[in-house]
Amino acid sequence: MVSLYDASREDITTLLEGQPAFRIKQVWEGLYQQFVEPAQMLTLPVALRNKLNEQFPPALNLTSTSVSDKGDTTKFLWSLADGGHPIETVLMHYKERATVCVSTQAGCAMACGFCATGQAGFTRHLTSGEIVEQVVRAARESAKKEQRVANVVFMGMGEPLANEEAVWGAVERMHHDIGISARHLTISTVGIIPGIRALAQRPLPVNLAVSLHAARDPLRDRLVPINKRYPIADLVQECADYLRVKNRRVSFEWAMIEGVNDQPQDAKELARLCKRLRPSAHVNLIPLNPTPGWPTKGTSAQGVRDFAEQLEDLGINVTIRRNRGTDIDAACGQLAAGQPIKLSSKREIPAT
Repeated sequence: MVSLYDASREDITTLLEGQPAFRIKQVWEGLYQQFVEPAQMLTLPVALRNKLNEQFPPALNLTSTSVSDKGDTTKFLWSLADGGHPIETVLMHYKERATVCVSTQAGCAMACGFCATGQAGFTRHLTSGEIVEQVVRAARESAKKEQRVANVVFMGMGEPLANEEAVWGAVERMHHDIGISARHLTISTVGIIPGIRALAQRPLPVNLAVSLHAARDPLRDRLVPINKRYPIADLVQECADYLRVKNRRVSFEWAMIEGVNDQPQDAKELARLCKRLRPSAHVNLIPLNPTPGWPTKGTSAQGVRDFAEQLEDLGINVTIRRNRGTDIDAACGQLAAGQPIKLSSKREIPAT
């Protein structure tokens, strides 16, 4: 059975065969502009609302919500309609906007040791509708604060470019139907080169964020195992090609790990790498968030500031990302959908 947000306009048209054409528009606007369930589409006859509910059920069932940052960060735990691995979504309110961080897979197969999702393992890809529905459901919550969702980051559970086709289907639905600008859609990847190449050929100029974390192969092999297949030199070249085609800034995400990737050598290597892109890539520094399966410590707040200053002195644009929702396991690298995580047998990863 097709779920509500996997249903195409053609699916809706077929279901409502014999109805006036304006009914299709009413349903579509109800789903993607008003963010309401069929039962709340009061412009439709009751029989049609019931028919929609029966034919196109929601894909996500809310299990729980967790709130942090004085109400400005909300994490949603969903169970999937097929009974599979649960997933999580994070809604973040800022002064001028609301941002939703969506999951693209149930679990993740990339096995980055410092990420709770990677520690939990992989179950399956999400469909386009399951990704879009996360935004819609978050938008309903955001409306309570009279804020419209203006940004979506594909940085939740999973590797987006390992599920590129479904992710792109979700991007198009968010852009064309919800009305979120491509400039406010950011797809993150650990460096899946075929996925970046496919993304470069897609029509919308979305933002690309690469979870880099190390600028030399021996260290990145340890931190991000997929680097063994797609090494740094090839990855940077692909990023340069993406920038050339899309003319959109590429950003590098860098989780700060004490004594591992926060040394002056690391800053110099990262700066050299960034300057290979014209214009230079932007760096987002992320203090490593605690996860049960990763005993290595994050860099201190002062250490993060010092690293940022080193990069700035080397001519690199850098931002220190503020952690949101750390206390509810909603921050970067913490999403595991409530799964038990075992402590890694590797007590630490030495700098290489």
